[in-house]
Amino acid sequence: MILKVFLEDQTYPIEIPDYIVNEAEDFFSILDNDMNQGWQMSHIWIDEPDAHQRCQIVADKLLTALTNDDQKTGVMLSAYILNRMPGTNEVHLSVTGDMNEHVISGD
Repeated sequence: MILKVFLEDQTYPIEIPDYIVNEAEDFFSILDNDMNQGWQMSHIWIDEPDAHQRCQIVADKLLTALTNDDQKTGVMLSAYILNRMPGTNEVHLSVTGDMNEHVISGD
């Protein structure tokens, strides 16, 4: 699978093997357990992030991974998004500092 990640004027096609999307539940559960405690989404505290908000939070982590050229983490975070929001094929990352502006879209 390929997730197209857009960051300013750059496009990053991240290739994620199907088996990672389907078999990395241990990693995904770690992310979910962290978010189960609530999350500060820019200026708003969210007690119970929904699936879309969780993917925006993970997209923010993906922004950091791309900035740090951490490809392995980028693949795993992309796999989380594809697992939790099937049909997703694009993520548009905002650099304004507001993770609520990350746009996740698909079929």
